[in-house]
Amino acid sequence: MDIFILVLLICSVLFPVYHMINSLLIMRKPPTYLSDKCTKEKGISVLIPCYNEESILKTTIESLNALKYNHAEFVFINDGSTDSTFKVLEELLELKPIFKRYSLTELEFMPIKKVYQSIKYPNMIVINKVNGGKADALNAGIIVSSNDIIVTLDADSTLDNQSLSIINNAFEDNSIIAAGGMVHVLQGRKKVNDQLVPSLKSKFIVRLQLLEYLRGFYVYKASLAKSNALSIISGAFGIFRKDVLLEVKGYRRTVGEDIDITMKIQKYLGRSPGSRIVFIPEACCYTEVPESWKDLYKQRIRWQKAYTDCLVIYFRDLCKTVLSKKLSFFFLIDSFFTGIICTYVIVVSFFALLLFINPLSLNKIFIYLIFSSICSFIYNLISLRIARKYAFKLPSKEYNRLLQTLIGDLLVLRFFNIAVVCIGTIAYFIRKEGWNKVSRTGRDYTLEQAS
Repeated sequence: MDIFILVLLICSVLFPVYHMINSLLIMRKPPTYLSDKCTKEKGISVLIPCYNEESILKTTIESLNALKYNHAEFVFINDGSTDSTFKVLEELLELKPIFKRYSLTELEFMPIKKVYQSIKYPNMIVINKVNGGKADALNAGIIVSSNDIIVTLDADSTLDNQSLSIINNAFEDNSIIAAGGMVHVLQGRKKVNDQLVPSLKSKFIVRLQLLEYLRGFYVYKASLAKSNALSIISGAFGIFRKDVLLEVKGYRRTVGEDIDITMKIQKYLGRSPGSRIVFIPEACCYTEVPESWKDLYKQRIRWQKAYTDCLVIYFRDLCKTVLSKKLSFFFLIDSFFTGIICTYVIVVSFFALLLFINPLSLNKIFIYLIFSSICSFIYNLISLRIARKYAFKLPSKEYNRLLQTLIGDLLVLRFFNIAVVCIGTIAYFIRKEGWNKVSRTGRDYTLEQAS
């Protein structure tokens, strides 16, 4: 038991320290795509899968129209919605049916009923299809899309005005075949002089997620990408070369299509020396996050099921290369062993020690909690330090809210996530689910942010 606690303590500190140092090193050298700007715009197709999104579509369409990029095509995929999603798209876009030629491939998706083009905005396309799930909808979008670069975007996400231009510059490098962008919390922004600036004037649960997204992207994803070990390109904002998506046969119908497609592309890298998956923090999108603990729980259980699903599918391959590939090492040792196995052991040990009342052993558990808490607090501070480089600067009057959020992360969200890991992993083997959508707020953020 003593040895295991020691191993647990080392792992819980060693990996976060590695990611913190790695992410800080990235800041020392600006990426070439910021200095060597491309003068020609590439064609980019933005795929927006929609299932019962009637409340958010107006905001989504307005945000897409505000983008300053001329060679973008926006493809809405109505995946058999049971609400008025298609009707809203018809009203907002003034749709006309078109004949869209596309080749038969090995990508699987449910039948497409009809393809439409907007009369009002000719660069907007709508696919109306039979329900098949998010992965299925994305596959249909890939086939119908016209351009060589594919961006996947959730319907409740909005792109920053410069994101497509930054992607255009980054993909001048032919070695980049896929990338993840930065995902910010939409409710954590306020519009000032036509600019979205950070703000903590939101619900406590939203602030906790805002902080979590900062460290999850600016530290963890950035570090993994630098180590060529990125295993998840977020479904809210991913960028891919179309030919690579076709080569790996698109998305698999699963609860976690984003992690699965990333793992498939990572396998493709083994057959394509010199190719890379990168993280582009300057390309940003803003996404709506859950505002209730019930919805957050549903979302995180789905995320944990997605991770477990890929762990089961790719486990054998990962074990074979755990000592030779950084992806396998971090996936199995950092994520699986430290993130899941150790979580179960520490939870079981804690309750067992409470029942048997062994003060000596309890002290060891508390020592672990204290060390991991200190490490988590420093991790958050590092993520805030890096975020400042990317214009995430809070006004000084909001520092009290920031301190409350930092404390809440340690005392509330951390233990919430422990529970999600334990429950979600077991739940995967009981019942897999499809979209498992959380409810949208339906709020008009263009008005709310300006107030």
